[in-house]
Parts: sequence; structure tokens; C-alpha cells
Amino acid sequence: MATIYEVSKLAGVSLATVSRVVNKNLSVSEKTRQKVLKAMEQLDYKPNLVAKSLASNRSDCVGVLVSEFYGSFYGGIMSGVESVLRKADKHIVVTAGHNEEQREKDDIEFLISRNCDALILHVEAVSDEYLINLCQGKIPVIILNRHIPKIADRCISLDNELGGYLATKHVLEKGHTQVAYISGPKRKADAQERLVGHKRALQEFNVEFDQARVYEGDYLQIGGSAGIKHFLENDIEFTAAICANDEMATGAIATARENNLDVPNDVSIFGFDNVVFASYTYPTLSTINYPVQDMGKMAAKAILKQVYKIDMPDVQNVFEPEVVERNSVKSLN
Repeated sequence: MATIYEVSKLAGVSLATVSRVVNKNLSVSEKTRQKVLKAMEQLDYKPNLVAKSLASNRSDCVGVLVSEFYGSFYGGIMSGVESVLRKADKHIVVTAGHNEEQREKDDIEFLISRNCDALILHVEAVSDEYLINLCQGKIPVIILNRHIPKIADRCISLDNELGGYLATKHVLEKGHTQVAYISGPKRKADAQERLVGHKRALQEFNVEFDQARVYEGDYLQIGGSAGIKHFLENDIEFTAAICANDEMATGAIATARENNLDVPNDVSIFGFDNVVFASYTYPTLSTINYPVQDMGKMAAKAILKQVYKIDMPDVQNVFEPEVVERNSVKSLN
């Protein structure tokens, strides 16, 4: 295996110059850089990444913690982060916290122990206080899908209240007044915010909020299915069901059909997230676009700007949702 000494000899430059080329130091002229790269190629020289890390005090790795590996939502986060960092010759170390407080804390400690240069976190179980304290440490942190006022500049989130409002407003504008709502777990902030938006739209359209038309789901298909069953078994009348995410919406559609209800002619279904399968369901799912991949990209750009001093646009901390109208909601007007 070739050594850095052999590279410097073949290229006719100092060891320090070879080191600067390996670490992408811009102070090296293009002519000299090409000489070193040619020598490295001829000798099949592979830089010692550990030594490089020690020399630059950077690992060129960013730790990413998501709640799950399952599903297109989390895939979108990871894809967005990785696509931006890869172009900058940075890498990601990924782990999943599974919405458990201790596992999230353990995974954060694991990423720190891997000498990650920064952390991008999608966490739901750890407290705001824990994250505020974490952000006071040496490792830069970006938090996804969560807004914490004290560290708002570190957070990249969606306006979930607006999303809940737009979902219900769309259904009400289609003439529905008997609107059922299948929420996410009420312990989750985004689920609470979407429900608040739902109530705001009802109030705006002078439709009385009825707690009987709300079912607490779990963000899984089974939750959407259970919600529809609950409404039917309890003789709760509804012409439309708004689900707090697309996965529950698919469960709702399936269970409506199992009970001989046509979607959207007998009951309309509306989702939230606009994940990839939303345009492939039957009927195609009307939903709220959650630009999670763009948010992942923004988190990566924030890290490149803050940690690696690469010129990037200003960070967009809050993203706005939009209605995506397809075929699962019938107009009653």
C-alpha cells in the first residue's frame, strides 16, 4: 500500500502540500493539486481517513437520528439530507430512536461518540429541556419537525396548525358539514397542532365542533381503520373523514370499502403528508403536502453553512403546507 511519503516524492511536493490536497484546502494551486492527484492515482494511494480526521479535527460525517426507518416519510428525510451532504463529500451516520426517550438519548450519545461533526435530529420522546441543553454543547444540532421557541434558530418545522386548518377548510369548501377527524396520538405536538387547525376551520365555517366525531389514531394504517370502525359502530354520521396522515387515510379507505362504502361517493377521505403512495391509491388521495424531503435538504444546507463554512442560502426554519387535490373527496355543492 502506497504511503503519503511516496506520493510527495512522485509529485515533487512536500508532505504538507499532499496533506492540504487530501483535506481539500483551497490554498493549493490548481496545477499543484493536479500533480498530487495524478501521483495518488498512479500509486493507488488511499488517504487514511482516521488520520485525516485527526489532522482536520473533522470526520466529514453528520449524525442523523430519525424515529423509524420504516415508511416513505422517514425515507424522505434521509434522502433529502444525504443528497445534499453527498454533493459536498460528506457522509451520514443514521440511527433510529423508535419514539422511546431512552433510546433517543442513547442514539444521540452514540452519534456523538462516532465523532460526528453535527447532528440532525427527528426526535419525539426527549423533552424540550433536553434538546435545549444539547444545543448548548459543542456539537451543532438541527432539529426537524419540531418547534422549540428557545432554540427556534435550530429548528426546521412545518406549520402543522395551518396544515390542519387547510385540510378541513378544503373539505368544508366541498360542502361537507358532517366531518369526522382521525387524529394522531395526542401526546405528539404535531397531532395536537393539526387538531387545533381543524377546529379553527370549523369555527370559521360556523360548523360546531363535535368531540364525538374525533378519534385518536396512531399514525398507522390500523389507526385509520379503527377510526372508521368506531364511527360506524357508534352510528356517528359523517360524509367525510380527515386523517392526520396518509397512512391512516389508506387504512380508512380500506375499511370504508369493507363496509360497502364507496370512496368518495359515500364517504370522502382526506390525508396529510403527501407521501409517494398517495398518488397511487384508489381513488388517488387528496392530502396536505408535507415537504419533508425539502426540509431534510434544508437541514443539511444549514449544517454545511454552519459547520463546514460552505456558502449556502439562509435557513428556512418554517415550511408552509399546501393542499394537494386528487380524487378522494367528493363535492356536495
